Amino acid sequence: MSAQLHPRWRLCPMHPSHLDEVMAIERRGYPFPWTRGIFEDCLRVGYSCWLATDTVGRGLGYGVMTMAVGEAHLLNLCVDPSRQRQGLARHLLDHLVDIARHADTEQLFLEVRGSNLAALALYAAYGFVQVGVRPGYYPAEQGREDARVLSLYIGGRR
Repeated sequence: MSAQLHPRWRLCPMHPSHLDEVMAIERRGYPFPWTRGIFEDCLRVGYSCWLATDTVGRGLGYGVMTMAVGEAHLLNLCVDPSRQRQGLARHLLDHLVDIARHADTEQLFLEVRGSNLAALALYAAYGFVQVGVRPGYYPAEQGREDARVLSLYIGGRR
């Protein structure tokens, strides 16, 4: 699938050569970032991994999703903190949902920290609904934090 065009942003399939830039965004975006090895594994096994760049190719954010047996799972969606609140997360999410829909998946799932109010607002506005809670799923400054499990019915191409 080709990347969608946008006047300010471009989306391209993530490649191992992007990982230095991806890791820099990941570290700025999360208090408990993924390791480089996790991203390498996602690329190696063929997950749908996308990098959002500005018009000159600087990385601004990314999304990682897996699909199997009629389901998609959004594993990571991150926008550099300096570029948040400009619509880029929604742009990435639109792209990933479109990929999942064209792969005939029916449901898209994700986990999100209950304290991540901006992400919760984005997902609620998009139509995600909470379908569960994973107690102690995320590391936190003190102990662990629950994850809210969200789902979006996308219906595939049928």
